[in-house]
Amino acid sequence: MIRRGAGDAPAMVTIREMGPRPTRERLDPVAVEEPLEIRVAAGGERRTLAVTMRTPGGDRELAVGFLYGEGLVRDRELIAGIEAGTEVDPETELERDFVEIELAARRLPNLRSLERHFFTGSACGVCGRAALDELLVAGCEPVAPGPNLAPALISGLPAVLRTAQRGFDATGGLHAAGLFDETGRRLAVWEDVGRHNALDKLVGRAVLDGELGPERLLDRHVLLVSGRASFEILQKSVAAGIPMVCAVSAPTSLAVEVAERFRVTLVGFVRDGRFNVYSHPERVEGA
Repeated sequence: MIRRGAGDAPAMVTIREMGPRPTRERLDPVAVEEPLEIRVAAGGERRTLAVTMRTPGGDRELAVGFLYGEGLVRDRELIAGIEAGTEVDPETELERDFVEIELAARRLPNLRSLERHFFTGSACGVCGRAALDELLVAGCEPVAPGPNLAPALISGLPAVLRTAQRGFDATGGLHAAGLFDETGRRLAVWEDVGRHNALDKLVGRAVLDGELGPERLLDRHVLLVSGRASFEILQKSVAAGIPMVCAVSAPTSLAVEVAERFRVTLVGFVRDGRFNVYSHPERVEGA
């Protein structure tokens, strides 16, 4: 039996705990994973762009960050309004969560290349070499030189991130994306079942706060993700101008390719006082 938590609280599931001690039945917290429909509207039109599996909480930020990474909303002034809620699907009669972003425009832009009327899993969003080539089309450029960091500072980032992973503490099932300044100070942390969703929430909040936009990038910052560094993590980081991306786990080959092309310093396996530098080591002192 599953008892859905309120808001972003974990769900409670009845389990049987087995091991050397006698089997017992108890409630166990698990991370919530539910679909979210992301829509855009302008001039009386509305369109569904994607349905993504995510952990509830920060839905507005997730939607804004998703649209920022796709090149549709690069300025908070382009957002006329945001509506988030739950409605009943007239066909299935099931409740569904949605976020609708009203654009400050007379009509919707051409959305053909962005429409994804299917569920995207919490582990994957957009993949493939075609998407890599489209980074240039979307206006992404090589990131700025950014800061130079000492190895000890980089090695210490996971411990700082870990202190803010409250959802992971409760469930053991959430990823985290943390933004740090060049001194290692933690600026923001978001959690989600999908690492790319956590990054979208982080980016979306920066857009809404005016910290990221046409004249401002996160080009003096460091990103740390709690899992692997995938293509999407690098894609979204390049769009935000982040010069250094660190991961507790491994990078993928396509992530390394994006990092090389867009001059991002990609660091993997940041754990136990060591790490690997996969691209552009000039930002790491002594590398």
